[in-house]
Amino acid sequence: MPEPTKKEENEVPAPAPPPEEPSKEKEARTTPAKDEEEVSPPSALPPGLGSRALERKDSDWTLVEPPAGEEQAKQNANSQLSILFIEKPQGGTVKVGEDITFIAKVKAEDLLRKPTIKWFKGKWMDLASKAGKHLQLKETFERHSRVYTFEMQIIKAKENFAGNYRCEVTYKDKFDSCSFDLEVHESTGTTPNIDIRSAFKRREVKQQEEEPQVDVWELLKNAKPSEYEKIAFQYGITDLRGMLKRLKRMRREEKKSAAFAKILDPAYQVDKGGRVRFVVELADPKLEVKWYKNGQEIRPSTKYIFEHKGCQRILFINNCQMTDDSEYYVTAGDDKCSTELFVREPPITVTKQLEDTTAYCGERVELECEVSEDDANVKWFKNGEEIIPGPKSRYRIRVEGKKHILIIEGATKADSAEYSVMTTGGQSSAKLSVDLKPLKILTPLTDQTVNLGKEIYLKCEISENIPGKWTKNGLPVQESDRLKVVHKGRIHKLVIANALTEDEGDYVFAPDAYNVTLPAKVHVIDPPKIILDGLDADNTVTVIAGNKLRLEIPISGEPPPKAMWSRADKAIMEGSGRIRTESYPDSSTLVIDVAERDDSGVYHINLKNEAGEAHASIKVKVVDFPDPPVAPTVTEVGDDWCIMNWEPPAYDGGSPILGYFIERKKKQSSRWMRLNFDLCKETTFEPKKMIEGVAYEVRIFAVNAIGISKPSMPSRPFVPLAVTSPPTLLTVDSVTDTTVTMRWRPPDHIGAAGLDGYVLEYCFEGTEDWIVANKDLIDKTKFTITGLPTDAKIFVRVKAVNAAGASEPKYYSQPILVKEIIEPPKIRIPRHLKQTYIRRVGEAVNLVIPFQGKPRPELTWKKDGVEIDKNQINIRNSETDTIIFIRKAERSHSGKYDLQVKVDKFVETASIDIQIIDRPGPPQTVKIEDVWGENVALTWTPPKDDGNAAITGYTIQKADKKSMEWFTVIEHYHRTSATITELVIGNEYYFRVFSENMCGLSEDATMTKESAVIAKDGKIYKNPVYEDFDFSEAPMFTQPLVNTYAIAGYNATLNCSVRGNPKPKITWMKNKVAIVDDPRYRMFSNQGVCTLEIRKPSPYDGGTYCCKAVNDLGTVEIECKLEVKGGLSFCRLLLQGVPPNIIDSYLRDLHSSNPEEY
Repeated sequence: MPEPTKKEENEVPAPAPPPEEPSKEKEARTTPAKDEEEVSPPSALPPGLGSRALERKDSDWTLVEPPAGEEQAKQNANSQLSILFIEKPQGGTVKVGEDITFIAKVKAEDLLRKPTIKWFKGKWMDLASKAGKHLQLKETFERHSRVYTFEMQIIKAKENFAGNYRCEVTYKDKFDSCSFDLEVHESTGTTPNIDIRSAFKRREVKQQEEEPQVDVWELLKNAKPSEYEKIAFQYGITDLRGMLKRLKRMRREEKKSAAFAKILDPAYQVDKGGRVRFVVELADPKLEVKWYKNGQEIRPSTKYIFEHKGCQRILFINNCQMTDDSEYYVTAGDDKCSTELFVREPPITVTKQLEDTTAYCGERVELECEVSEDDANVKWFKNGEEIIPGPKSRYRIRVEGKKHILIIEGATKADSAEYSVMTTGGQSSAKLSVDLKPLKILTPLTDQTVNLGKEIYLKCEISENIPGKWTKNGLPVQESDRLKVVHKGRIHKLVIANALTEDEGDYVFAPDAYNVTLPAKVHVIDPPKIILDGLDADNTVTVIAGNKLRLEIPISGEPPPKAMWSRADKAIMEGSGRIRTESYPDSSTLVIDVAERDDSGVYHINLKNEAGEAHASIKVKVVDFPDPPVAPTVTEVGDDWCIMNWEPPAYDGGSPILGYFIERKKKQSSRWMRLNFDLCKETTFEPKKMIEGVAYEVRIFAVNAIGISKPSMPSRPFVPLAVTSPPTLLTVDSVTDTTVTMRWRPPDHIGAAGLDGYVLEYCFEGTEDWIVANKDLIDKTKFTITGLPTDAKIFVRVKAVNAAGASEPKYYSQPILVKEIIEPPKIRIPRHLKQTYIRRVGEAVNLVIPFQGKPRPELTWKKDGVEIDKNQINIRNSETDTIIFIRKAERSHSGKYDLQVKVDKFVETASIDIQIIDRPGPPQTVKIEDVWGENVALTWTPPKDDGNAAITGYTIQKADKKSMEWFTVIEHYHRTSATITELVIGNEYYFRVFSENMCGLSEDATMTKESAVIAKDGKIYKNPVYEDFDFSEAPMFTQPLVNTYAIAGYNATLNCSVRGNPKPKITWMKNKVAIVDDPRYRMFSNQGVCTLEIRKPSPYDGGTYCCKAVNDLGTVEIECKLEVKGGLSFCRLLLQGVPPNIIDSYLRDLHSSNPEEY
């Protein structure tokens, strides 16, 4: 058998198994050896089976629960790993039909989230899935104490609810569990008090009286599965699962055997050290039998004795130990029968009783007893309640072999009680009495007088190390960061840092449990002080003129000091004057009603009490709005800006000027506009975004910490005007030996002042004297500077001038040499003129050919080597290009044009080919070369005039002699011969041909003089005669009318389609009455679609509508029903997307349910 885990320490928390289930190993060690006696096989397990753990290592079944020692060790290990419970659920008893609640609490201070809790019945049944009518699981969380409370409530308990329950809580790697029992009793008139000691005594008496044993096996065999737990709890079966496995195996083995006349009983029981007898009876005495224990054959020995009596085969097992608790079976031939042997341990008794003990408070108390076995499981009780030791408990249990000791650290009077210890076979009790020791005052408290802010230190010493309570003026003293209560051994201290006036009083220390007090008085004194923390560093107080000043100065001192105010050696008295003082216990106040500028000055305050004097000076400053500044001066004006200056105001109001606000307005307006929203710190400002040419005025406001001054006087009116921007693109146009011609472009921005003209200036290289080239302003952007010396270098600049003055100059970037430069000519032929230039007759020709060369070149044009006739072709020359222009081109203008550009001795030539084209003429002749079958062969000669362009193709047309309508047969044909096919036999054809070039087809065509007849071969074909088709048809509706819902007040239409020949006449009817000349109806008929429109129908317009179609071949009618819905409910439902049929059904039901409302 596995040994329970032993602790290395002598003092360990005592395990707490149920009293009726002690450990099997401990019983085995404590059971004395008994004389061998023969034990007859019991019919079933005795009730004592529940007093031990049924565990078997060497068999095929095992106990669900581990031994109590191992389970407790596991629980202790888990508890040492992480203890989460602060309150565990306790076992209880409930009557049938009553309710009971089990509560578990978990501290959440160190938990980041809610822990996971599970409730079990037995070892495997999770109760979370059983919650319902009889079981409810609840959980709550108390925020102020941070405690999770988990409750399991059993409602209207039944007998089968009894059993062992377990509660497990987990959080990450932490785990804690607790087991508890529930007993359910039948409801009776009175319920006696349950005493666990008396329960043990009754159980012992029952064992001694040997009452009739209960056959648990028979109960389990005959019980329903739902009653298994009840039976297991009632008869102390801890291994219910193992019992059920055995029961199943026994049921499986209960079958008739041919070899055995009588088989073994299902189970046998024997006390430890006793003797057991197994008996089987064979049907054939000649059969050989073999005995087995856990599958191993048993050999005869002093322990195992075999005996034969006729057909009986007997096995005796002497001196039974716990290792003999196993499965046994016997074989005879191919048959076998088996049984279970249970070895019972004797109960544990108390060999040394507890003794009554007397102790003083604070001492360590040990209660000692001895039991009959080493390391036995015992339970300790205090006044009948079980003591459960733990890490937070004051009780500890130490086990030393057979000796068990209960240790109470720091005993108190509350520990005085009756203590008892219980085992499975006995109990012992004793009384503990804890009294107080006589108390002596070694050092009493002393009265103290302490200055404010100093430390208060009260100390006393008593003869005993016991706690006590401090009070101040009869109220308990509460610890804080400033007040500390110290208890170290027999010394008690009360330390108050930074003493305050409220700390003064009568202090008393009272030791706990003693009617003794140690008093002391504390007196706190304080010299007068003036507290100026709320003032500036120089103790200055600022008040706005006209306002009331109420200057409250906090003061302190014990006793309260007397305050005196003065100014310039003149005392300020309390009263009702404009300047007065007010006195309060903790402050003194200076009051000035309607402050004036003259109230500014230094005020003195003096404090005096028994502890001393104090004085301070306070400067009062009365401030006001500043005076307005003087009118500003505008010093400079631009296009939309100006620069203005001003002087600060003469009086700043007693407060520094923080800045200025500037406003402007048009001279003719009365509306001022603020120009800056952020204060201007300087005395100069540049207003912008003004309209050029409009007169403006500006004014100033001064601002200090008190407010804004009145506005200054307006400035003198001024008009924003601006010079233009500099001229642009200043370039050299030409240079001669004595002149320089410059060209430029107007300024980008001119402004409202306009542009009066330009001034061109130049200076010679090496000097800075600018010479005006034009005495008067010039309007043109080109000017020639004359009278310059040859080979001189000059710089040139130009200015634009308007009413505001001259603009910034535009400089030419480099000096200009006054000397004419010959530039060889160069012709730049455009890309599209480098190939033949083609135009149609009548179109215009306009060619621009740029060239270069200086001085101005000479140009000569020739056509095909001959001078150009300027009456037919216009030639226009400039300094940089030449233009050839023909208004209406003719074919005679085609040819090669040569251009010659000459500068001095340099010559440049270029040629341009111009081609003027027109439509070609028709082919000269067209002949029919041959006719065969449905084919005709044609030939023709090219046109005499190709239109000055190559012939690109021909277009051939044919015409029947009867109609002479021409049809194109072939287009864009390149050859001068063609074969026309697929002609109609019997017809006679003419043919004609058009010429085509890049201008298009010729205006005329050449036609064949003869016709081509397509002759008929064989008999003449006669065309068949066909009768005309009869399209007449009786009227028929192709699209019927459909039943329709309409909304009152909204137009409705009825549509259908009809066909028939001749066209049928359409008639609309309502309720069999024709609709004629009724303005509420409009009838349409288009392409066979017939429409009846009903304008704004009412419920009266509902009914049966009919469409009738009539022609000479017959009559046809079609009907439909129209229902007009009225009221907001129908419209609302329809707008919400409800189908009309559902709305109709709903309204009909509504009508039938409330007919009087409809």
